[in-house]
Amino acid sequence: MKSSRPLAAAFDVGTTTIAASLLDRESGERLAVTGGLNPQRQFGPDVVSRLAAAVASPDNLQAMSRLVNGELELLTGRLLADAGADAGDLCCIAIAGNPAIEHLLLGLSVDSLAFPPYRPLFTTGRTVSTASLGWGMDLDAYVFPLPGGFVGGDLVAFLYGEGRCAARGAQHAARLYLDLGTNGELALVVNGKIYATSAAAGPAFEGGNLACGMAALPGAISDVSFAGDRVRIATIGDAVPCGICGSGVISAVAGLLGAGVLDHTGRLFAPAEIGSNLANHLHDMNGETVFVLYRDAQRMVYLGQNDIRQVQLAKGAVRAGMEVLFQRAGISGDSVQEVILTGSFGAVLSPEQLKNVGIFSENMVKIAGFIREGALSGVERALCAGDDFSALDRLAESIKVIPLSGTPAFEKHFLAQMNFPKMQNSA
Repeated sequence: MKSSRPLAAAFDVGTTTIAASLLDRESGERLAVTGGLNPQRQFGPDVVSRLAAAVASPDNLQAMSRLVNGELELLTGRLLADAGADAGDLCCIAIAGNPAIEHLLLGLSVDSLAFPPYRPLFTTGRTVSTASLGWGMDLDAYVFPLPGGFVGGDLVAFLYGEGRCAARGAQHAARLYLDLGTNGELALVVNGKIYATSAAAGPAFEGGNLACGMAALPGAISDVSFAGDRVRIATIGDAVPCGICGSGVISAVAGLLGAGVLDHTGRLFAPAEIGSNLANHLHDMNGETVFVLYRDAQRMVYLGQNDIRQVQLAKGAVRAGMEVLFQRAGISGDSVQEVILTGSFGAVLSPEQLKNVGIFSENMVKIAGFIREGALSGVERALCAGDDFSALDRLAESIKVIPLSGTPAFEKHFLAQMNFPKMQNSA
């Protein structure tokens, strides 16, 4: 039955989290938004572990396909209900994700991604029916193009949504685009060329794989600040704290460094080493030092030594990826004139905090801008463009993918970027 309302659903399917929205294709108005966790995480927290699981067993691959498609159909129903619409109003959906996620969603073999030369089975966008993916409703589903085995449709969506590459790419200004998540993707636009890569950051930026980590949902601590020896927290929805999401983790680590509770090597000090009441927040839990952010009669939310190591690994990988792109493009990091950041953090990240944990340089603090839901916004823009998604294929073809795995330059920069910056007022 032909829809009487030109509604479409947009999806940014991340390794850890999924963002979804419903929009009117004629007006571009966003009618509803929702999100959730990627249920494939039961097969591993990152794409490497999921690829290994899929290679090991065709049953695992099909299970991951069913899981993510079931979640997308569930989120679609939620969007329609929130907007007061029904399935008959929906005409199509569009989905962006990294190469592994898109292959698993489509139920395709991932051998070409798991083994050299690490190439996707498709590079241009695909249109399939949701019924063929196991949905109860039958719609056209557009899946974003994949520039390479390490760079996916989510980065294409982010760049397209910003609309800057084609319009401003001929200028000499260098612009850096960062989509920080479990599979952190980076693009550098300079001298009319687009260089892109993917850094396996792990799920820490999205609150994953942490003792008290959670996605950016109500109750997640989204910001932590220190006023003397007092700790202040903010939660999503002003709800009672029940965990910590990516923005909360970054702000907490930056604050701990500034307060002298954490040193540049990533070590949490013992209570006896702290000369303030912040020592009362430090505890030994099963042999691990932890910093308690919130405690009540029912729960405790804390950041542990192992969590901080996860942040170090994530930020080291991203910063090393940035340095490799600068090197390949023949520029220095200080030549970058604009930085555009997005990710499923939970709150807008302060450029100063990103500098304090070592992701941004001093120069980047002054030129950074944050885009909420960058990839999702790009999917929405593509759905409303009315050009049969042809511009996306052209954009994907123009991206030069720079692999990092096993390259000496990446390994050298990764080791150099593991520590946090030394702070003047830290112990």
